[in-house]
Amino acid sequence: MVFFAGTGLVVKLVLILLIYFSVVSWAIIFYKLLQVYRANKESERFLEFFWKTKRFDTISTQLDRFPNSPLSLMFNEGYTELKKLMEPGEPQIDDPTVISTDVGGIDNISRALRRATTSEITRLEKYTTFLATTGSTAPFIGLFGTVWGIMTAFKGIGETGSASLAVVAPGIAEALIATAIGLVAAIPAVMGYNHFQNKIRVVVAQMDNFSTELLNIVQRSFGRK
Repeated sequence: MVFFAGTGLVVKLVLILLIYFSVVSWAIIFYKLLQVYRANKESERFLEFFWKTKRFDTISTQLDRFPNSPLSLMFNEGYTELKKLMEPGEPQIDDPTVISTDVGGIDNISRALRRATTSEITRLEKYTTFLATTGSTAPFIGLFGTVWGIMTAFKGIGETGSASLAVVAPGIAEALIATAIGLVAAIPAVMGYNHFQNKIRVVVAQMDNFSTELLNIVQRSFGRK
């Protein structure tokens, strides 16, 4: 607070902006940690339930147990489309039967799964761009504050006519605090962004594998022979 009070208006604005970036970045990091953790855990539970149950109608009635799982949403979208494609008069969707080809057949289910995948990727990546922006811009914003503060310090030296360490050091120290705050904001943001991108790639791979498996099951069990 002593450094903040002693800085000029421009450096104060820079520090306020960097503190805002830092606070929001940490809020996003904690939120995404919880979101990605829930997505991974519930997806693991859903996969176990899916392969254990094997009946689409039974699985569909239990989807509310996995509200944060991307795979449960994909299954729901695919199953909903599958029910639309079943030919009239088929009483049991889990019995071997045929899919109507009038409206696109298996391609409609594939498109539904791709839409669900895109929707989940968008949801998981939401707010991560702020972390990337903070990581790339905060050091430069801090550097701008430092340069401005040093300019102000040298201007003060010119006005006082003294270049002693006692005169120069306080101004330089106040200026360098902007760079320090910029790094404090940027480093966690970059680490958080890289961490979440890696985790999201794992979830995306899991969704792609599940989509392929689900389509294979549909083709084997319901496809027209």
